[in-house]
Amino acid sequence: MLLRTVEPADIPELYAISLATGHAGGDASSLYRDGRMIGHIYSAPYAHLCPESTFVAEDEEGVCGYIAGTFDTVAFEQQLEREWWPQLRVRYAKPSGDPETWNADQRRSFLIHHPSRAPSFLTETFPVHIHMNLFSRSQGQGIGTALLDRWIAEARKHSVTGIHLGANAANSAAHRFWQAKGFRRLELPPSIPSGSTVWFGRVI
Repeated sequence: MLLRTVEPADIPELYAISLATGHAGGDASSLYRDGRMIGHIYSAPYAHLCPESTFVAEDEEGVCGYIAGTFDTVAFEQQLEREWWPQLRVRYAKPSGDPETWNADQRRSFLIHHPSRAPSFLTETFPVHIHMNLFSRSQGQGIGTALLDRWIAEARKHSVTGIHLGANAANSAAHRFWQAKGFRRLELPPSIPSGSTVWFGRVI
């Protein structure tokens, strides 16, 4: 197993992993007409804009997992607004009508036009964030732990003090993993809707 910094040639695999894990940790390919929608939001921008803080795991079949993050969440959100979302907003129309009738592609398109921002209560204590996903063939082998350890080691070099992440409320396996790795579940203030996301944070 090889862990290394992401390279441009890895980006198609990041899209594939994002889709294969995009339904509460399971395969989301049947939900989307455009299989790149999840990756547009949760993996590809990191590889393009901050490859120094994005790492992949590679086995004999190729890239099998990734951990993507940024060492400054607020600055990264601003960079996305300048350099990433504009091109996607041209490609994907903002959905209209009743959100209850939107399909999965339309819900992701809405996020492209109206990206969520990390609330300040998170970034004040946990100023950086990560996303991590692995193909099913690589799960349960310690690869996620190795990726996380690699990311944290790099983050400490940049004087990072705290990490946050969001997990789907239905993905109980992810909740167990993050809690086993020292992340605690964070309670949102009543003024902030949580939707389907459960937030975790860890001081390092």
